[in-house]
Amino acid sequence: MMRAYKFRLRPTVRQEQALGEMLADHCSLYNGALQERRDAYRHSSKTSISYGQQSAQLKEIRTFDPERQGRWSFSSQQATLRRLNKAFAAFFRRVKAGQTPGYPRFKGVGHFDTVEFPKDGDGCRWDSTPHDRQTRVRLQGVGHVRVHQHRPVRGRVKTISVKREGRHWYVILACDEVPAEPLPATGSIVGIDMGVTHFLTTSSGEHFENPRFLEASAEALAEAQQHLSTFPRRTKRRTKKHRAAARTVAKLHAKIRRQRLDHHHKAANELIRDHDVIAHEKLNTAGMTKSPASKPDPEQAGAFLPNGAAAKAGLNRSILDAGWGLFFGILAQKAESAARRVIPVEARNTSRTCPECGHVAKENRVSQAKFECTECGFLANADHVGALNVLSRAGLVLCTAA
Repeated sequence: MMRAYKFRLRPTVRQEQALGEMLADHCSLYNGALQERRDAYRHSSKTSISYGQQSAQLKEIRTFDPERQGRWSFSSQQATLRRLNKAFAAFFRRVKAGQTPGYPRFKGVGHFDTVEFPKDGDGCRWDSTPHDRQTRVRLQGVGHVRVHQHRPVRGRVKTISVKREGRHWYVILACDEVPAEPLPATGSIVGIDMGVTHFLTTSSGEHFENPRFLEASAEALAEAQQHLSTFPRRTKRRTKKHRAAARTVAKLHAKIRRQRLDHHHKAANELIRDHDVIAHEKLNTAGMTKSPASKPDPEQAGAFLPNGAAAKAGLNRSILDAGWGLFFGILAQKAESAARRVIPVEARNTSRTCPECGHVAKENRVSQAKFECTECGFLANADHVGALNVLSRAGLVLCTAA
């Protein structure tokens, strides 16, 4: 089983400066490799350059520029070139599939925030001072950096990444062979229905409140973004006030992200602790939050009919604020660690099917919160009905598997 551990770094002033230079040099390497690929393809020969060809040039680049590119780990620079190669592979895959291609872009200093070391011991070393009470990670060109390790690391450290978030630095460990920690069996099976009024509702009728973190910070975020918009979007050099305004917006978004992540972890822990099997709807969040197609007016050229885009935008914002996809990922990981089972089931008509008589009709869903069957008159909370139907479909899955 693979797991990732994220810890805060506590670098000294000189180490923080070296970390910033390491990011800048890797960003320069990424942009230079991208420029080389662009120029080669724009040539009349239409030459395509592969990762292997660019990786073979690294030794020459490091010899030519020993004070910058030569300072850092050779393996980490190869990882940066592989990152660019993955971007091109995804670009060609989207072109082949007929999707919006999205050609790889040049990275600005503020948008290149991660350096990966593919192997522990090759340019980096986790717990480099094992005889010291303080945990440290050694990075080539930086030194032994103090780590705020708030929990033990299990398994074998496979890759190490250094990431900058705002003014803080983090180390991310990808570990394999992490042992599972099974919880005692409870004999309980539950179905859950996701929503925006309530974050989720269980088949037993319990509601998990939706904290709406984005809505709670909307006023402060709007004020910060309005202040940021007074500065030019494209400029070669930002002023001190411009940088401060950008940091304020970034801090608010980071706070909302941390709050949402903390809420999801706590909700998933509660479900995993109390139930052996958790069933949920298989939701296509990307499709659900897609903007409605425009409706041209047949009677007036260049005009469009109302398509409900404004109302849909509010619903999309609420769905994205709830973060259902992120929650399902956390729930699956925690279930794997605790030897629990998570079953995604078909989501079609879960909130329109009567759990008593099985009648399916759009009219059964009277409102966002009310369900009343037009066939048998069964009356209940709509989210509770959806959770009951998810549970019954999970039972069919279990019976089929058995």
